[in-house]
Amino acid sequence: MVSVIAGILKIVLFALCLASLAYLAVAIARVRAFGKRLGSTSSDYTPPVTVLKPLCGLEPGLRENLRSFCNQDYPGFQIVFGVADPDDPAAAVARDVMAEFPWGDFTLVAGGGACGINRKVANLANMFPHATHELIVIADSDMRVGENYLRAVVEPFADPKVGAVTCLYSGTAAGGLPSTLGALFINDWFFPSVLVALTFQRLRYCFGATMAVRRGALEAIGGFEELSAYLADDYMLGHLVSREGYEVRLASFLTENIVHEPGFKALLRHELRWARTIRACQPAGYAFSFIGNNTISLAAIYLLLTGAAAGWVLLAGAVSLRLALHGTVRSILPSRGHPVPWLLPLRDVLCLLTWAMSFFGRTISWRESDFQIRPDGRLDPIRKQHGNKTRDKSERTAP
Repeated sequence: MVSVIAGILKIVLFALCLASLAYLAVAIARVRAFGKRLGSTSSDYTPPVTVLKPLCGLEPGLRENLRSFCNQDYPGFQIVFGVADPDDPAAAVARDVMAEFPWGDFTLVAGGGACGINRKVANLANMFPHATHELIVIADSDMRVGENYLRAVVEPFADPKVGAVTCLYSGTAAGGLPSTLGALFINDWFFPSVLVALTFQRLRYCFGATMAVRRGALEAIGGFEELSAYLADDYMLGHLVSREGYEVRLASFLTENIVHEPGFKALLRHELRWARTIRACQPAGYAFSFIGNNTISLAAIYLLLTGAAAGWVLLAGAVSLRLALHGTVRSILPSRGHPVPWLLPLRDVLCLLTWAMSFFGRTISWRESDFQIRPDGRLDPIRKQHGNKTRDKSERTAP
């Protein structure tokens, strides 16, 4: 009986290895196709647009990140910077950048009330009354863009059926091995996985790299207040806009994410939060994501269990295709640091570790606070005991 079960497991594992190799082949093709579309914007559709930039604390490269949004080849745009705490050091950086572009329609909003657990969304809700245009573009503070960014993001809105537009992003390490591994995951794992998924399904969600939305669509879903209880506000924005009957489009543009992970503990905490968030949003898809994310690990496990020559063939195929995907990504991202092919096996193992850990609990750490993610993606703050009193950690540390 044991030998029968072992035989079945080997067959299943072999099939998973083949599926994983097929995934990588598709990923290479999809990345190549996407690369040909980058920078292809030629539309004259340039309506006025408001950019909302929520800020929280100093981040590596923050000044250059903000400058890149101010320096746009676009005829008419407004930028609203926002901080929850007027004493946030990011506010001083925003003021300096605004002074560098005195001709721009730029505003800084500091302080305001909270509209929910998600502090970023609360910040956006405070900023939104200052937005003056119909098209709203929201971008995280750790993103950096080229001067044709707004043209590429706005172009799909020429179609009135489009309610939201989003962007994929690549990673650039700010320095150190943990940051390099974080950027490698974004470039060689996350970015291709989205392109493969969109081969088989419509886009119904957004990414924090860019969430562009029509004001009417945002109001139709209930505004930012409707997103305030979710960790994955970007995912929910696209999901709710799609549910209202609008289309969500992917812009032909890649923003640049400046990745700064001060250590391996911070990297693991960040990626575990990401993994548990995706698991809450797309449980079935996430459960099977190990097939594409762990090609080398799957082949290595099969080889260790069987010792068969086929195991060596699968492992060689896995390494070769991972190297090919790495090279393909590098061909369309020449400025995102140096190639690091020797880190691919380690990155593969880390992906497997994070995937496995994500199923043991729903706790995440975010902005120095701990939360529990409900099955529907909503957040519950974890209450900490302090002497004889119970206090909400998220409230205690909130700006």
